[in-house]
Amino acid sequence: VLLVESGGGLVQPGGSLRLSCAASGIIFSIYTMGWYRQAPGKQRELVASIASGGSTAYADSVKGRFTISRDNAKNTVYLQMNSLKPEDTAVYSCNAKKRLNDYWGQGTQVAVST
Repeated sequence: VLLVESGGGLVQPGGSLRLSCAASGIIFSIYTMGWYRQAPGKQRELVASIASGGSTAYADSVKGRFTISRDNAKNTVYLQMNSLKPEDTAVYSCNAKKRLNDYWGQGTQVAVST
């Protein structure tokens, strides 16, 4: 199983980034996919998730700014991040979960700064 994130980088406050996570080795369409983040000195937190049926959930801190989506034909999950704030700075990791199966990507760094 391989989850590969891309799309991170440095952006100014108020800017946008789109993260992608390409999955292989799993039946992607049946997995709940999630984006997590971990800032320095803080615990990892769930940012957004999307179930196999398409229902979504968001952390309160990103509601209205971030959008998670999935393309089952491409085995890819996306995180569109708008109106970025310095406090969004973190390593963002992709997760695939189905019952006892729980897989993680390596993460991609997002830095929001002037």
